[in-house]
Amino acid sequence: MKYFDRDLSWLSFNYRVLMEAMDESVPLLERLRFIAIYSSNLDEFFRVRVADIRNIKRIDKRKINKRLDFDAKTLLSDIHQEVSHQLDQYGHAMREIIDQLKKKGHFICTDTSEIPTDLNGDLLNYFKTYVSAFLQPKNLDENTELFLDNQAIYLAVHFADDDISILNIPTDHLSRFSQFQVGSDTYYIFLDDVIRLHLDLVFPEKEVKGAFSIKLNKDAELQIDDEYSGNLVRKIEKQIQKRNLGTPARFLFDIKMPDEMLASLTGQLQLSSDDVVTGGRYHNLNDFFQININDPELNYPHQPCTPVQSLQGSRSILKKLEDQDHLLHFPYQSYDYVLQFFNEASIDPEVEEINVTFYRMAKKSTIAEALISASNNGKKVSVFMEVKARFDEKNNLDWARKMRAAGIKIIYSLPGLKVHAKVALVRKKNKMYGFFGTGNLNEKTSEIYCDHGLLTSDDQLTKELHHVFQYLLTKYTPPPFQKLIVSQFGAYEKFIEKIDREIQHAEAGREARIIVKVNNLQEQTLIKKLEEASSKGVDVKLIVRSICCLIPSKDLKVKRIVDRYLEHGRVFYFHNNDEQEIYLGSADWMNRNLHRRIEVCFPISNDRMKQEILTILKFQWKDDIKGVWLSPKMENERPKLEHKIRAQMATYNYLKDQ
Repeated sequence: MKYFDRDLSWLSFNYRVLMEAMDESVPLLERLRFIAIYSSNLDEFFRVRVADIRNIKRIDKRKINKRLDFDAKTLLSDIHQEVSHQLDQYGHAMREIIDQLKKKGHFICTDTSEIPTDLNGDLLNYFKTYVSAFLQPKNLDENTELFLDNQAIYLAVHFADDDISILNIPTDHLSRFSQFQVGSDTYYIFLDDVIRLHLDLVFPEKEVKGAFSIKLNKDAELQIDDEYSGNLVRKIEKQIQKRNLGTPARFLFDIKMPDEMLASLTGQLQLSSDDVVTGGRYHNLNDFFQININDPELNYPHQPCTPVQSLQGSRSILKKLEDQDHLLHFPYQSYDYVLQFFNEASIDPEVEEINVTFYRMAKKSTIAEALISASNNGKKVSVFMEVKARFDEKNNLDWARKMRAAGIKIIYSLPGLKVHAKVALVRKKNKMYGFFGTGNLNEKTSEIYCDHGLLTSDDQLTKELHHVFQYLLTKYTPPPFQKLIVSQFGAYEKFIEKIDREIQHAEAGREARIIVKVNNLQEQTLIKKLEEASSKGVDVKLIVRSICCLIPSKDLKVKRIVDRYLEHGRVFYFHNNDEQEIYLGSADWMNRNLHRRIEVCFPISNDRMKQEILTILKFQWKDDIKGVWLSPKMENERPKLEHKIRAQMATYNYLKDQ
């Protein structure tokens, strides 16, 4: 085995998320949120990756691309085996959390028998006033064509005469939980159970024997022709509508459902045994995010953003950038400075033009509103909108329409490429200002994703960023990039060159060191290069949050960190004979990022900023509280508690003290 399989590696990462839900040192409500994150992650995994593998399995083997390095049938079996193992621990962790919350006076009822009779009147009133308006039962018989919405949850109702009816659980209209107070205790009732308690009102002529939850995950990939003949937006909208018609990837059902009933349902849905996965009484447990309890003991302590003194209270961000660059670290430092950058550009009479790339936009985007104001204020505004960002296609399209209506030039996607760069350029007559980020221009995710952003007026950086936008806007071929590393324009080759340079330093007896921090590490040539570098004496440190196809060894270790915030920043450090090159950027080291996307990585030249990044990397490498070592068996191994460093807390305190 030369490499870890990417999908099994991802499952190893998701198990690391589950470990936080099982960690008794994590506040109870935060543990419940990790349960929700694990559930949401797994749903997306089945909708995308498992669906893809299933599609490959259906193709005749002679037609499968010979370059595939896995057998689809074997991989699916391995996936289901690992998921089954994880779900056993998932269920145990969830029950433990719920039991502990009960001791604190917060009762998440996991059966109708746990609901106090004192609430019967309130629940009846709630059902009759709100819930019943959205119920649409469908009786199942041989003439019925059963259709289940993708990811929606239903009750399969079993009657005494063995008839079956499918009843929707309307979470698209109502909260998943109803909250009631009984004395000093708070009860959280699943919408599923509110319906279960009143099935006699939905089916007054029937005797109900049982009601069992079901759910169908479907293939969520959009099939878009890369040549984009015709109207791309219309094609994407059409495919979004078809997402609900995707190929089944997983049918979840309550394990207590009678076998005959299950056979009837799977027959109606034309599912194979590979599609069917046992589940519990409730599905879509990402809805646990809806439970919010204002109790400091149950939540992480509030962590206010630390101000950046050089920017705080400034009347002009742009003028500050003419004096010096500013490197920001989110969510430890406020994203307000980025918003102020755009807001100021929108009203500054000297600003003539603004260019921005969007990959995943906030639903309520202050940045987009600032761009609309800029356009209305007579400035030339151009936005490259990536409309192939999975699950954000509709939100991005909605914002694109709104911005276009305000006179903003909108450019949609490129054939064969996704634009994943997180950059913006503001131009005055004689000066340009840039924003370079490792994370999306999204003020909502900036509160929970660890990212870096550079605000600069450096002439060479902004000039090269201008070339990037000219390429996106006009397909103009830019001159070679000297400072930026840009995918599709030699990024892959530059990373190879920099690793080779460290190897040469090591072979010459000089100190040689590489630190790579990414979300995902999959590109095999780069993996081979890292292994070669390590074998020839280069000190290689890898911090990889999620997918890691490199198999760690004694001399080539991989650290994985999962904590309060999502580690999202990409950092590339090359010692370079004490000259110390550091790049930040949007690119993971995956095939898609380096070969099928536009990514921008940017250098950090200022010595103080370099030291900040190196200090943060040091915290992360030594993290023995939330950091784990990825083992050669793809397991998450907790380190010995030597340093007692929790990187995210250490980073926050370090930046607070600066």
